[in-house]
Amino acid sequence: MYWMGYDRSGMATAFITHPECLKHDMGAGHPECPQRLGAIEDQLIASGLEQFLARHEAPLATDAQLARVHPIEYVQAIRQAAPEEGTVRLDPDTAMNPHSLGAALRAAGAGVLATDLVMRGEAESAFCAVRPPGHHACRSRPMGFCIFNNVAVAARHAAQAHGVERVAIVDFDVHHGNGTEDIFAGDPGVLMVSIFQHPFYPYCGTENPAANMVNVPLAAGAGSKQFRDAVMRRWLPALEAFKPRFIVFSAGFDAHMDDDMAMLRFGDADYGWVTERVRELAVRHADGRMVSMLEGGYALGALARSVVQHVRALAGLNG
Repeated sequence: MYWMGYDRSGMATAFITHPECLKHDMGAGHPECPQRLGAIEDQLIASGLEQFLARHEAPLATDAQLARVHPIEYVQAIRQAAPEEGTVRLDPDTAMNPHSLGAALRAAGAGVLATDLVMRGEAESAFCAVRPPGHHACRSRPMGFCIFNNVAVAARHAAQAHGVERVAIVDFDVHHGNGTEDIFAGDPGVLMVSIFQHPFYPYCGTENPAANMVNVPLAAGAGSKQFRDAVMRRWLPALEAFKPRFIVFSAGFDAHMDDDMAMLRFGDADYGWVTERVRELAVRHADGRMVSMLEGGYALGALARSVVQHVRALAGLNG
């Protein structure tokens, strides 16, 4: 199989995951379920895309890596809360079973490894198929299915371990990444651009955001046109002015029209389109360096198809 525009001599996109992420289970009927990762894997194989990816296992994030984002007391409290059996609830939506701590450490560790691979030039880009997600995890509070803020860990690792002066975070999850905003608001080395349904959980992001937060709320029912207009009019000018040297995606796919967790109307192709626009900017300013972390997306078919669109564009296989 040959994808138009694919340079076979170039670096493969890294695909980072770990079997432990499948063992985190918050109970029957919970939308953030292990089957999400299986659906992604199946669709990558069916699409023929897997052959263009270099697979890696996610390491465990260290306390020092987590402490760049979360107070060490928070990290220790999560370790202490982890049950040896049964389930412990951290908030109304977020729970831990005996495997959840390992999964959360792998999810954050995936962002660290992805950043290392990209910054060392061993991969141009990386996609982390991990769970639990992270963008609702605040400095000192788990919430919204999230325990550690995986994207924030990756961004801080780029800055502190690799000396990257300007990191951009691109969040297209249907829910506002309030945890990421909590961590980076006012940080001149980080620009966050986000689109989210509003009013909607977590009911924030629109009042007095910091200057480095480009938050674009969309009303229920908004679809491709509103999304693409917001990207062209709000995101891209801000990113162009910022000139990021490294880009991290909070890649949530729950704004899809098939996902009944929310009420936006994006289609499969929108995720490829937005990734292509960001990739063009990354090539100009960041030597193409991009890391993507899975966030939401709960309609399994739509999630898997959208991830393929996103990863194909991330890898530069769309011509």
